[in-house]
Formats: sequence, structure tokens, C-alpha cells
Amino acid sequence: MGTGAWSAEAKPSPDLSRFYAQKIKWGPCEDDGAGLMTEPGATAAPKDKSIQCGKITVPLDYAKPGRGTLKLAMVRMKSSGEPRGSLLLNFGGPGGAGVSGLLSSQKEFEYLGKGYDVVSFDPRGVGESSPVSCGDAGAEEPEMKEDSDDPGAVLDEMRKIAEECKKNSGPVLPYIGTVNVSRDLDVMRQVLGDKKLNYLGFSYGTRLGAVYTAQFPKNVGRMVLDGVDTLTEDVAQQALVSAEGRQTALDNFINWCTDNAGCVLGTDSRAARDNMSELIKGLDTYPLQSSDGAEFTGQDVVDVLGQALYSRQSWPALSQALGALLADGDPRALLRMSGSLAHQHPGSGLAGVRGRAPEDVPADNMAAALMAVNCADDPDRPDADHLEKEVGKLQEEFESTSAIFGQSMLTPVLFCYGRPPGTDYIRDDVRDVQSPDFLLVGTRGDPATPYRWTEETAERLGSAAVVLDNKGDGHTGYAGSKCVRDKVDGFLLYGEMPRTGSSCGADEED
Repeated sequence: MGTGAWSAEAKPSPDLSRFYAQKIKWGPCEDDGAGLMTEPGATAAPKDKSIQCGKITVPLDYAKPGRGTLKLAMVRMKSSGEPRGSLLLNFGGPGGAGVSGLLSSQKEFEYLGKGYDVVSFDPRGVGESSPVSCGDAGAEEPEMKEDSDDPGAVLDEMRKIAEECKKNSGPVLPYIGTVNVSRDLDVMRQVLGDKKLNYLGFSYGTRLGAVYTAQFPKNVGRMVLDGVDTLTEDVAQQALVSAEGRQTALDNFINWCTDNAGCVLGTDSRAARDNMSELIKGLDTYPLQSSDGAEFTGQDVVDVLGQALYSRQSWPALSQALGALLADGDPRALLRMSGSLAHQHPGSGLAGVRGRAPEDVPADNMAAALMAVNCADDPDRPDADHLEKEVGKLQEEFESTSAIFGQSMLTPVLFCYGRPPGTDYIRDDVRDVQSPDFLLVGTRGDPATPYRWTEETAERLGSAAVVLDNKGDGHTGYAGSKCVRDKVDGFLLYGEMPRTGSSCGADEED
């Protein structure tokens, strides 16, 4: 045997045939996983026999499949017509559970269900697919205080949290991340009996779809990526862009409000922005207290703003809730809004799409999975010495980008501290894909995935990427724009790809 017989190029590929050859057993979905939100005392709706759940087995490590396996939870909404195959959905996040998501949003995809079995799944580490958790350490996010002069103490806390995540998450944690989820997607495609992957991904789901086009270009069918994520910017840059995007969306909300009679923020948009900042600072300094001792702070307001700005449809309710807080010091409307919005899929922007996780899924799973995937996908995190020296500068940069959202968006950057280095595959290898044409949807007023990411990702992926310019507001376009929905449905169902340079105007709303 020659000395080069076991070089990286010559190593035999691991045998994955047992995973690709498996059969999925579909059956009724468990009640606690249904994710259906009902009013107290309401009669449960009869089970829909067109909805089925099942699980498939995938390897923990695709390079060494003998290391162990895990089960991935899936859900299928059977086609109401003659199906041409399956359409897989990813609602975003990372950390969004697809099983409870589709179970609670069937009406959103009924039209696509005329031509496809609509399928979603809980990615590895999420929901019912070996959920990761940080235990008690993940219950509350550590905050960077404005007067913090001890970044080392903050980073020590982050290191402890990383250890708790490792302890509470089990064997899946080292194998979480988009590169492996993309491999899982291809197993799903084969198990579902499809020669090509037909796919609709929102927000983070666009990163997943882009990685798939690079890993399996010959298996790409009709693919739509809505709310296009970056493939090149590290966690810190992504967080800065998100802070900037949320600030822009807040400015748009304030302009909308002050242009309408009776706006709780007044008629002067500049004064309204200043007053919003003062409101948040004031509540951080002197929180409201309930009779049971619970506090409502400025950061609680920031959390609700960040969620509500994802969908323009939430703006009227947000205005009313802020009015109650400003007029009477009553945060209950904002708290109710926060509870409702928390059930919407992170990243999807689908108004009214609500779900709940099964009882055995850790309460912090969504946040823990988001951190784990973003850190695993980022090869450019600074080392310990560099990060400790730069925390102060980062804090200043985030605060200058957005006085309102800067503090909360810095925390995810610090959460990567103490974790293993991420992959460089997405940054280095996901480019110039040789797949059939697929559609990218970018929204001009998107608070989470700015339009420039759509342009940058399209250029990076090459001529196969066709861009649809949505000139509206909100995160993603499918739920908020009839024009976008019609074009996406037309492509997925009938292969009608919009022409390069196509756009959708902003939907008119009061």
C-alpha cells in the first residue's frame, strides 16, 4: 500500500446507505406536540387526518456514523390534490421548531398543499430532535451594563454558561450546526421519496438552503429563500446589522405612528424617538413592580419591540400597548403581546403562526439552539485575550449603532465565548453553486436580514440565484406581501420563475 493511500482525497466515503434506505412510519401527532393554541375552556378541534408525524434516524457524525445516532421529528400535511412530491419548510431561528410550527400554521400553506405534501421538521438540537439546553444558566441572559468596568467578570460568566450548555445538552451539541442539518435534509429528501429537494426556507432557513445548494447541487429542485441571511459576516457583524435593522424598523414604526392622528407618541417623530430612549433608560433605572414583586424593565420593552417589529401587522397593537404604558404606567398589554409574539416562529415573520413546544422540551431550547448553531457556523470569533480587551470597544460600537437595541444584541456575541471554534465551510465553500435556478426574496424594510444581504448572497452564489425585490416592511416577504406570496407559489407549484429584476411594491396598510 502506497504512503498516500489514506490521504484525505483517498479515504473511502463512510457508508450511509442504512440512513438513506430507511422508511419513515407516519402516524397521528401527539397532542402535546400539536402546538395548537386554544382559548381556555375551548373545545379541542378534531384531529386532522391529513396531518401525520414521524421520526427518522440520522448519524451524529456523518464522517464517522458509528459514533451514534439521533432521531429527528418530522410532520407532514398531506396534499389535498395530486402531489408532485414533498415541499420541506424551515421557519428560521436558528432554533425554530418545525413540527409545532406547521401543525399550527396549516392554513398558511394550504395553497402549496394542493401540489405538495408539505413537510417540516425539528432540526437536530431543536424541539423533539434531541433538544439542547443550558439548564438554569439559560434561564436569563447576562447583560452588559452601561457602567460595566469588568469585562473579565462578564466573560467568566459566559464561560460558565458554555460549560452548563455542554453538561445539559448531551451528545448532540458537538454535532449541531448548519452543515450537519443540511446533510440531514438530504436524508429526509431520500426518505420522502423525492429525487430533488423542493424547499421553502425563511430567515436562518435561507442559510440552510444555501449550504444545501453547495453540498448537494444536483439534488436541488424548486427552492425559495425568503429573508436572506448572510454567508460571510461573523457573529459580531451579524449582531451589529441586526441592531441597525431593528433601529431602522423602529424608526419606520415611529414615522408611521406619528403620521396618524392620535398617535400615542405624538406628532414629532424626532421627539418620539428621544422619548422612547428616555422611557427605556428610565425603566432600566426604576423598574415598575407588580404586587408579587416582579419587575418590568426597559429591556422588557426592548424585547417586545424587537418581536413586534418583525411584522407590520403587529404595529397597531404595539401602538396601543405603548399607549397604556405611557399613559397609566401599565405594562400588561405589552406583556400580553410579548407572550403572544413569543409563539411566532423566529425568523419567519408569519403573522398569527403560533405554536408551543411539548412539555418535555427545555424552556430555553430555542435560545440555546440559536446560540449553538450561530457559534458553530462562525469561524472568526476572537480568542479569549482579544475578546476581553475588545469588550469595551464592542459595547461602544453596539450602543452607537442603536441606543435601544445595542445592549441586547451584544449578548449573543459574548455567548460564543468558551465554545469550540466554528466551521469555515460556509464562509469559504458556499459560493458559485452549480444548481438549477432558485429564488431569493429580500425585503427592503426587514429588521433582521437587510436587503444588502440578499444582494451579497445572490452575487456569492452565482448565476443560479434570482432575486425578487420586496419593497415592504417586516421580516421576510411571504406572509406580509400578496405579491411575494403569488410569485413564490407560482414558482414552487408551476415553475414560473420571476424575471431577474422583478419587484413587489409595498402593500398599502393604514
